[in-house]
Amino acid sequence: MTAVWGIVNVTPDSFSDGGRFLETGAALSHARRLIADGADVLDIGAESTRPGAEPVDEAVELGRIVPLIQALAGTVPLSVDTTKPAVAHAAMAAGAAIWNDVTALGTPGAPEMAAELGCQVVLMHMQGEPRTMQHAPRYADVVGEVEAFLLARAQAAQAAGVARDRIWLDPGIGFGKTLQHNLALLAALPRLVAHGYPVLLGASRKRFIAAIDPSEADGRLGGSIAAALAGAAAGVTAVRVHDVRETVQALKVAAAIAEA
Repeated sequence: MTAVWGIVNVTPDSFSDGGRFLETGAALSHARRLIADGADVLDIGAESTRPGAEPVDEAVELGRIVPLIQALAGTVPLSVDTTKPAVAHAAMAAGAAIWNDVTALGTPGAPEMAAELGCQVVLMHMQGEPRTMQHAPRYADVVGEVEAFLLARAQAAQAAGVARDRIWLDPGIGFGKTLQHNLALLAALPRLVAHGYPVLLGASRKRFIAAIDPSEADGRLGGSIAAALAGAAAGVTAVRVHDVRETVQALKVAAAIAEA
């Protein structure tokens, strides 16, 4: 069955739950709930990448994320959602095993750091950067361009010494994309899966759902599950979600139907 990654945002400004889990104790309680709800992996981030988000100082990011990873080490596999090689290094030392990078190891020294750490790494596509990515994004061929970018970044990672079997791809739903771009990428997921890399899909509570059915972030459960089921049907390895229990249940039912 498709794996479920639970989102833990240790931030004051994430688009859906910013500020709710900024304090380590609250974040730890939330993380433990997600594990109890069936999360296979926890993806922990301390710098928001929502549209318009401002960068976070490295020391601040480390202070938010390292104590939480240390407290959760030994539970389920932990992923650190960061663009900074030094933060990834500290996270792995604290007990994480996966580096989820929205810049696809685009920071200087990042591919080499990933090779040194020997961790799994998620390469995500983003047009621009969080502060400006939703300012009229344009593509001639969104599926082809995202696919080519991700394959090029995978090759760059391998050239730096990252093992092929440690590399994941993520099309970056909502990161520099319009509604139609997102829908085209979701419809073309089998094409990305066919390259043989594990694919992570992060569509949970994204704005494209509200563009189809107007709703606030916490009112997009149905759309989030629909996207997760589409990803599972396309063969993605995992979905990254806020609502773990509901997504696990939906995937279990879909898998049972498929096996009947």
